[in-house]
This record gives sequence, C-alpha cells and structure tokens, in this order.
Amino acid sequence: MYRLTSRHTLIGLLVCLALPIQVCFAQNQVSFNRDIRPILSRNCFHCHGPDSTHREADLRLDLETGLKSTTDDAAVIHPGKPDQSQLFERISSKDTNLVMPPADSGKSLKPAEIELIKQWIAAGAPWSKHWAYQQPQSSSIPDVKNQSWPVNWIDRFILSRLEQQNLQPAAEADQVTLIRRLSFDLTGLPPTPQAVDQFVKDQSPDAYEKLVDRLLASPHYGERMAIYWLDLVRFADTVGYHGDQDHHISPYRDYVIRAFNENLPFDQFTREQLAGDLLPNPSLQQKIATGYNRVLQTSHEGGVQRKEYLAIYAADRIRNFSGVWMGATMGCCQCHDHKYDPYTTKDFYSLVSFFADIDEDQHLRRGADRIPTIREPEIFLYTDQEKQQISEIEANMKTTQQALKTTKQKEEQKTLKQKLEQLKKDRAAIDKRALKTMITVSIKPREIRILPRGNWLDETGPVVQPAIPEFLGTLKTEKDRLTRLDLANWLSAEDGYGLMLARVMANRFWYLFFGRGIAPVLDDFGGQGGPPHYPELLDQLALKFYKDHWDVKQTIKFIVMSRAYRQSSLETPEQRKLDPFNQRLNRQARFRLPAEMIRDNALTVSGLLVTEIGGPSVKPYQPAGYYRHLNFPKRKYVADTDDRQWRRGLYVHWQRQFLHPMLKAFDAPSREECTAQRPRSNTPIAAMTLLNDPTFVEASRKYAEDVLLNGGDSDAQKIGYAFTKATSRAPENRETEVLLNLLNSNRREYRSQPKAAVELTKSGLAKTNQELNAKELAAWTEVTRALLNLNEVVTRN
Repeated sequence: MYRLTSRHTLIGLLVCLALPIQVCFAQNQVSFNRDIRPILSRNCFHCHGPDSTHREADLRLDLETGLKSTTDDAAVIHPGKPDQSQLFERISSKDTNLVMPPADSGKSLKPAEIELIKQWIAAGAPWSKHWAYQQPQSSSIPDVKNQSWPVNWIDRFILSRLEQQNLQPAAEADQVTLIRRLSFDLTGLPPTPQAVDQFVKDQSPDAYEKLVDRLLASPHYGERMAIYWLDLVRFADTVGYHGDQDHHISPYRDYVIRAFNENLPFDQFTREQLAGDLLPNPSLQQKIATGYNRVLQTSHEGGVQRKEYLAIYAADRIRNFSGVWMGATMGCCQCHDHKYDPYTTKDFYSLVSFFADIDEDQHLRRGADRIPTIREPEIFLYTDQEKQQISEIEANMKTTQQALKTTKQKEEQKTLKQKLEQLKKDRAAIDKRALKTMITVSIKPREIRILPRGNWLDETGPVVQPAIPEFLGTLKTEKDRLTRLDLANWLSAEDGYGLMLARVMANRFWYLFFGRGIAPVLDDFGGQGGPPHYPELLDQLALKFYKDHWDVKQTIKFIVMSRAYRQSSLETPEQRKLDPFNQRLNRQARFRLPAEMIRDNALTVSGLLVTEIGGPSVKPYQPAGYYRHLNFPKRKYVADTDDRQWRRGLYVHWQRQFLHPMLKAFDAPSREECTAQRPRSNTPIAAMTLLNDPTFVEASRKYAEDVLLNGGDSDAQKIGYAFTKATSRAPENRETEVLLNLLNSNRREYRSQPKAAVELTKSGLAKTNQELNAKELAAWTEVTRALLNLNEVVTRN
C-alpha cells in the first residue's frame, strides 16, 4: 500500500488522495471488506448483486462463488493474475462498449479504485464474508510502545495503530474542558461553576472517575440518552400524516428516561418495547413501553384506503425495526430483493408478519371529527389524587343509584338523578384531563402476503408466516406461530442476533462520545454503509457490552474513562489535511451541540431551567401563524404561560409536520423516520434564532439580571463573572476588552432610546427585577446575548 512518506511517487500520492483515508494508512495488504467490497457495492451490486429479479448476465459479485466459480477461460477473477481476470479487464477497458460500469449507469471507477482491485487480484483475491454479518470476534489486545498512555484496552487498539504510522495521540484536555465535555455528553447540561471549581481543585487520583460516576448517577443522564433513543424510534407527539393531529404518547418518552436512569439491561429494554404486552403479567411500565409499536406515522382521515395504509404502516414498522435494532435498510425490500444486501422481499414480509397482531384498525376507522377521548388501545395514567377522586365519585354514584331504587318520591328521584348526572360529568372530566398513553394489545394476527412490487392492490403473492431473514438462520417455536416476543428474544440471544445487535449499539455509543461511529454509517451496516475504521476495537466493545449483561452505563463508563476520550480536540493543520474526519482517533472531536442542549444550556446559564423529570410535552414560545397551514382541524398554537415554558428541550411538543422552529434551525429531525445520526449544519437561520428566539432573549435578560446582582462591583468583574458562567473559564484580556466595548456601546444606545430598553426588559414571562435600571439591564442583556451566541458556548469540545 501507499504510505505518506518522503519517498512516495507521484502515482502513489494521487492514489492516496483519491482513496478513503482508511485505505491510505492500511498497513501491508488490501482488505476485501475494507477496500474492495465498498467499491463493488457502489458500482456493481446494483446489476450484479443480491436482487435476482434485476440481475444482469446471471452474474453475482457479492458472493465468492459468483466471483470465482467460472472456468479459467472465462474467469471473472483469476486469483494472482489480474490480466487474465474479466473483472479487471472490463473495469480498466477504454472501449465504451466493454467498460464496466457502463457509461449510461452514471457510475464509474476512479483510477485509484481500479488499481486497488488489481492489487487485490494480484494478491490472490482473498475473499471474506461481509463484516456486519459475521459474529464479532475476540482478538488479542495489541502491544504498544508507550505503556504509560493507555488506561484501558480501547487506548491500546488506537495507540497501536498510531505507533505503526509514527503518530502520537493528542495531549489530554485540560480539566475545565473535560468537565464541560463530560457534562454535556452524559447529562446534556453544562457544569455549574461550583462543580468546575470542585473538579479542578480535586487532585486525587480518582477525581476523574468520581466525576464520571456522579454524572452517570444524575437523573439528567436518562434525559440525555432519551434524546438519542427518541430520534431512533421516531418519537413525536403527533400522528404525522394528513391532519397531523396530537396523539397520546408522552409517557413512553418518560419510560425511556426511566429505563436509562435505572440502567435497565438493553436486552430487557428491547423486549419490553417490542413485546412488553406478551410478557407474563406485564407491569404498567412494560405496557407503557409497548408505545414503541404505536409511535409510527398514522392517519386519522376518514377516507383512507384500509389496505393501502396497512401496507404503509407495515413498511414503516420494518424500516424502523431494522434500522434501530439491526443497523439494516430493509425498507429497500418492500418492492424487490435488496440490491446491496442479502435481504429478500420474503424476509421483509416475514418480519411484517411478526407485527400482524397489532390492532391497526384503531388508526383507520375514525375520521378527524370522530376521534373519541381515548383511542383504543390506550390506558389512563391517573395521579394519586385523581385515583382518590375517582374512588369517591364511584362510591357516591353507587350510593345514589341505590337510593334511586328505594325512594318513591317524582321530587327526591329528580334530585337524585340530577346528582347522578353531575357525578357522571365529574367522572368524565377526570378522564378528559387525565394523562393517557397508547399501548399495544395483541389481537388475532391478520394474514400477511408478499405484495408483488409492493402493490397493496395485488393479492396474488404467497402468504408468509413470521420468520427472521433466511440468511441469518431460522427461528423455531413449539407454538403455532412465532410472536413479537420470540423476535425480541432472538435479537438479544447469543445464538441469534445478539452479538451483532451489541455491535450496532456499541457503534452508536461511540458516536455519542466521539462524534462519529467506528463504522461511519450508524443505521446501515450493509453494502452501502462504510466498514469500521477499527474493526477489532468495535468487535471487542460489542463483546464487552454483551458479556456485561447489556449494561449500558458500564459500557459508557468504559468508553469515557479511556485516554482516547480525554484527548484534546485541538488539531494541527497537518492533522486536518491528512485526516479531516479524525478516523485515526488521535484527537477528540468538536461539534455543535444538539438542538435541545443548546436550548437547555441557555436556560441553565440564565437560571431559568426547570429541572423536573418527565410529564406531558410543553409548548414554548413560537412564531405567530406558524401553524396556519395545519388543517383537519385547524389549530392555533398556544404557548404555555407558566414554568413549563422553561422545561428542557426534550419535552418540547414534537409536531412532525411543523417542528418547532428553534429545533429545526439546529437540525433536530421531524422524526418521520429513524434518525441515527443528525446532520450538523451552519446557517444564518441558526444564528438569527440564537439572537432573536424569545426563549434566548428572555434567557439573556435573566442572565443579565444575575450578572448585575451577583457579578461584582466593576464592569470588568461582571464581565468575568458572566463569561465564566457561560464558558466555565475566565476570559482573556482581549475578550474582556471586546465585551466592555460592546457593553459601553449599548449603554450609549439605550440612553438615547429608553423606550427600546424598557421593551427589551419586558421580553418573556419571567418577571423583571424592578429595582434594576432598565437601560443598564438592557445594555447588559446585549452582552449576555453575545455570550450565549459564542461558538464556544454552543460547541461540545
């Protein structure tokens, strides 16, 4: 392989620049899974892959037999002899009638890719099964020269590779950076100034580990993890289709928070969501967990075609199920066999059959004007007070009904009947305001057929029974039919999908704490995803997660305790040029905080954040008229007017068709589909949101009040107090100077425009301290607005 040394040739340099960076720093040989399979998948599998219906020339290149089974005279691959291999001949041909991929396919191989295939064939064309469909394998922990750097074996895998390339890991981040990084990563909130001081002063050898343990024990840890899980399962407060009406599901979100806080083993977490209703004597929380099966997009429009929407819901379920738990894109199999992976259309509908016992008719038989108070199957989640009230009302009703039977007086009976009617109204009123949530209740499974080309009008396809994808084996049962519980158990079983599920989740945990997965595509471990940059490390993490009995907190602690996690995120120009995506992992990552955390950070710094855990969704300030296009029925957004206004972003009402503008500006998904990795954009709209969203203006005002009351006597002291509160560090002299100039500039402006100052100090619901001078408060509010807009404040470092 080509290496970036002073001796590489021009061709070698061009090859390295053209290739994915992991190829450039591979050591001695071309890897089929890492280097060759992705090339074939991108360029060849569409016509010569798993999809038998559209396969050309009866040639299948995703299997070893397809590559090597022909005779020497017509060998697709002739190991050791590229010039006698048809594959190399066709991809390197200059003849437009012979070259592959054909010109009209829109695909072509780069010279560096052709060279790689040539090298692979010359080396004997070693083939291996796709890495994601092999069970994770244990490997020996690498030796390293620098024995003092590693904390655990994560570090040894990384350092070993770096040392082979004569590279060094980054220095450890300073303590302030570490506590901010850990606080955001594990709780989604910034550290308090007191917590920072305590950590910086703690010189004990286990100071860092104590911090990790404290943050993992925080109730806010569950909230932070829930943000990610709710993206995966496409949680929202509305149905998505047509009128996008509200549905009752917020208790499911609280179940997720509780599960992470209580460190529910991930296999049980999986089982309860997919099939909690099928467990023996399911608890209330296990019933609530089955809300997962009800959180898909649905329609409550009266004229929907039943069979069409049953097909739509089925496809939605399998897209999400396969994406969340398998890291697979099985939605591609709805109409034809997968073009890049070994999943078939039969596999798709066999998985649909597992979910055929869910009562979809509850989404289909009511129009928007006929939705009752409770949408079966739902349950009421009464508070203790409501339970007491119900008990009293029902006892009173029973007494009144008995009295009606015995009294003979058209006046006493009339009074009793009026009383009974009132009691019924009181009882109904409790149900109207009580918290409800959708759950899953198993019914007789409906018949599932393969839909040819996904056509819901075509009923000629064969009937299928519940089954796992055929290439992954078979799942047997002593019962008449496999159930969702069987599927959930298979997902976590060692002789089932368990170790591969562990790899999917280990990769996602890594993403949360390094900004990228070890395998770069978090929801596609198949042919169109990317191979892991440290495959042995990923497998070892998966095995640890499984052997630790699916202990999420223990796995996360192991990752964040590593020296690799603690590295500085500062990068040299050379690192940025040679490894822009940090695939070598010789530094940490810097990236903008998720949308919810940006909101939570501002509310925390201002002192406004309400830290209550759980409860119904909340409605913060939102632009007037934003819902004007919502119909069936028309709706007007009414923002909360109490302390719900300052709840965490996790609890913001999630309207799929009209996601809150602040969340949308910072790339939160609408949650129509599984989102395993949010995009990170940098737009003027985001900057304008930070400056002008009423939540951020109000937070800046309260932040400024705190600075004026508690920041010290001089302007410089107040600047230092405000800066430290936002960034956890003291400002540099230049920063203080800039902020003082901003302060004095705004003082002059508001002295000349006192009405504007008064208007600014009225922003939001939070009461203004009337003892403060409005012009001075307004000037300081502009300073704190600037602080909340700093890149350092909205970036996880």
